[in-house]
Amino acid sequence: MQLVLASASPRRREILSNAGLRFVIQPSTIEEKTRADESPEALAERLAQEKALDVAARLSGKTPVPVLGADTIVVIDNDVLGKPRDETHAVELLTRLMGRQHRVMTGIALAWSDGREVLSEVVTSHVEMRPATRDELVEYVSVGESLDKAGGYALQGAGQRFVVEVVGSSSNVIGLPLEETLALFERAGALEAVGLK
Repeated sequence: MQLVLASASPRRREILSNAGLRFVIQPSTIEEKTRADESPEALAERLAQEKALDVAARLSGKTPVPVLGADTIVVIDNDVLGKPRDETHAVELLTRLMGRQHRVMTGIALAWSDGREVLSEVVTSHVEMRPATRDELVEYVSVGESLDKAGGYALQGAGQRFVVEVVGSSSNVIGLPLEETLALFERAGALEAVGLK
């Protein structure tokens, strides 16, 4: 029995690897769509659940396998900021965040290949950004780390230059709240699968 990570995110892989956990990767193929009148919290949790269930449904065998799904979103003025479409859009997203505080929410969900109950939750961190000029943002976006990040910045990369303070889990802002994920494994009885028992 080994944990399956339903994500191709290099950041999530790195967080789990650095924690010394055992896992394999099998990305989900679900389409990430927002529903009308869906709150940011509900969106993050639903997508995490759908990703975990999508991969769990493809696994078979006598041994039940746990599957971790996760979805990270950036929220400001109750608007969900996704990944930028291009560099111009990245600058637009970053302009909204500069000089203000926003929320980063990650939904985490653990499903099993034998169909038992899915456990999930949403972890929220608050990020304060300093003011920045448009030229600074254009220069940052040209580094190339913005386009695959919700909100257009990477806390673990060059984007940290704009961050004044993170209240809550820093690993959550990067893509996976480690402490809460470990607690989820424990609640689900999946510690053995990740090599912690």
